Amino acid sequence: MLINSQRQPTLAQLRAFAAVADHLHFRDAAAAIGTSQPALSGAVAALEEVLGVQLVERTTRRVLLTAAGERLAVRAHAVLDAVGSLMEEAEAVRAPFTGALRLGVIPTVAPYLLPTVLRLVHDRYPDLDLQVHEEQTASLVEGLTAGRLDLLLLAVPLGVPSLTELPLFDEDFVLVMPEGHRLAGRGEIPREVLRDLDLLLLEEGHCLRDQALDICREAGRSEGAPMTTSAAGLSTLVQLVAGGLGLTLLPRTAVRVETGRSGHLATGYFQEPAPSRRIALVMRGGAARAEEFEEFASALRGALRGLPVRIAGEAQP
Repeated sequence: MLINSQRQPTLAQLRAFAAVADHLHFRDAAAAIGTSQPALSGAVAALEEVLGVQLVERTTRRVLLTAAGERLAVRAHAVLDAVGSLMEEAEAVRAPFTGALRLGVIPTVAPYLLPTVLRLVHDRYPDLDLQVHEEQTASLVEGLTAGRLDLLLLAVPLGVPSLTELPLFDEDFVLVMPEGHRLAGRGEIPREVLRDLDLLLLEEGHCLRDQALDICREAGRSEGAPMTTSAAGLSTLVQLVAGGLGLTLLPRTAVRVETGRSGHLATGYFQEPAPSRRIALVMRGGAARAEEFEEFASALRGALRGLPVRIAGEAQP
């Protein structure tokens, strides 16, 4: 093929090729970008003609990228990402707090903070189309870096240099146990008690599990000490505690909601400084809507003052 110097690829052609490169299947690629399979095939063929190289090998069973296709797929995605950033920048300049905001939230935050977030958006940003995605941390970070999500609400630090964290608050962990337990209702509990307790944790993949394990290690708990991984969510975990199967750690924002489901639970509070976690909004470094997100974080800090947390940047009594 000879390159056609009089023409340049269109965004539609690049989008079609990128979809084929992602799915390696014409039907699935067409469905992903909302077009017909013949239109998608025609767009890829037109792109090959413009570029003067064969990008894909078509067989009766599957689609393969050529060596040139592998290289140029990376470029195509970069161009489409840049165009997406351009449109995002234009939207942010034209009218902040309008259009879609795709917010990712971890499961151990969503039920307890979303009412405050949704009320804030409804009252202060009525033209903002808030779209909430509840996923575990690794999936959210991937979604943010890939451009699938705009902003995250989760526990930090993440340790990802390309992302910017906007701290909202710190909250203590509370020990939740069956009623009648020797630690029920106590305050000033030393962390060292965690060395010997029968603890229940969330399953692998939850950042709250990792935080609880870190707290136990800091308290001197042996790596070999038994800890039962029993639940995919906090509600189930707390019900297992109510049934007498062990104790668990809950963040303060979750305590009222989760312990209120059962009359057979008690709580205990740690000595200062209590083990805690930090919750933040997280955006891509250099995001087009950075000023908008920073303003949103400031407004959210104010809205969260009624919760049992320590707002970031504010002096504590």
